[in-house]
Amino acid sequence: MENTSHSNIILGAGIAGISAGWHLQEQGSSGVIFEKDDDWGGLCGFFTINGFRFDRFVHFSFAPDARTVGIFEASSPTFAHPPVSYNYWRGYWLKHPAQNNLAPLPTEEKVKIIDSFVQRPQKAVEDIANYEEWLRVQYGHYFAENFPFAYTRKYWGREPHELETRWVGNRLHVSPLAEVLRGSYAEQEENFYYTKFMRYPKRGGFRSILDGCREGLDIRFRKKVISIDPQARVVSFEDGSQASYERLISSLPLPEMVRIVRNCPAEVQAAAAQLTWTCGYQVSLGFRRPDVAKHLWFYIYDEDVPPARVYSPNLKSPDNAPAGCSSLQAEIFYANDAPIPPADEVLTHTIEKLKPICNFSDEDILVRDIRFEPYANISFTPSIYTARQTIHNWLLSLHIHPIGRFGLWDYLWSHQAFESVGV
Repeated sequence: MENTSHSNIILGAGIAGISAGWHLQEQGSSGVIFEKDDDWGGLCGFFTINGFRFDRFVHFSFAPDARTVGIFEASSPTFAHPPVSYNYWRGYWLKHPAQNNLAPLPTEEKVKIIDSFVQRPQKAVEDIANYEEWLRVQYGHYFAENFPFAYTRKYWGREPHELETRWVGNRLHVSPLAEVLRGSYAEQEENFYYTKFMRYPKRGGFRSILDGCREGLDIRFRKKVISIDPQARVVSFEDGSQASYERLISSLPLPEMVRIVRNCPAEVQAAAAQLTWTCGYQVSLGFRRPDVAKHLWFYIYDEDVPPARVYSPNLKSPDNAPAGCSSLQAEIFYANDAPIPPADEVLTHTIEKLKPICNFSDEDILVRDIRFEPYANISFTPSIYTARQTIHNWLLSLHIHPIGRFGLWDYLWSHQAFESVGV
């Protein structure tokens, strides 16, 4: 049985783990990264099938910090895509955000949305109890119920009233009446998104923004952690090997840490039981036609269509698909405590529903693939803040330092996960 000793051990070779290893190198130190998969990148990683490249749940970078942008660009030059996305609802295509681009809708639907918007509830932010109330106050009952309510069920796997609101920030555009009215006559050219550009590498898939940081790092693959003894400072792996450490840095999801760290107190286990998240499938499709993908990405509000979002890898970069071909990647999410349908059922249902939306046939499909991710997004139920703080306090008391989206248990974009390491 292999037994090794290291000053710094990093668990997970996703964006946060790679960042931690790189930052240690920058400081003249070092760390060994242990990764359960056989390749690095985590949710920033990719897979290829017959010349088509597909990312794993991570799509673009819009880092505002010049230093982070410089690191990413030095690793891989990027395309700077304008953030032009669309929404699909009941056969209509509306530019995003939908409430600002109602022009394609029938008159009666526009009247219902605008009338409800004008008569929306008036409430101070501090008096809003949950996400459902927040949506009704911002957009009116009719739009809220038909658009973000439906999307919440598909993206978060929960009802809007089950979520709190501190996570929202600038993620959702809040529209004045003038914008809604103007967009009901014609599609607006103005960008209402929270960033001017969505950056994506010209070659190598999304994870190539980390190529420079990954160079020289000591990554040990196929090392799934099954136990951590914080008193002895020893990590045990599924293959029977062990590694001792002076400092442990972990990007593993908090529920997993609570399960594998020995002698976890009852109150910490109770806190972990309050954490909620989404898991989900990725359906990846490659087409023999160049024109199936028409939008960089789009949202689907119809609840009988499985995906919440669909992206176009070949529009992110032509390097993601063979010449003369196009590709789509759909995300289907579930609450962590919800029943998960069989993969083949989800794949078939998704393809059948996307055919009329994206105008393709079975004969056009060269690649069809479905993969499951056990952790996709953090769900912000009201108990999240006290629960994760309890777990973090316990881990830090054991000299275990959480990093990344699932270690910090927060709604982190890619650049935020990269910047979250604190080493």
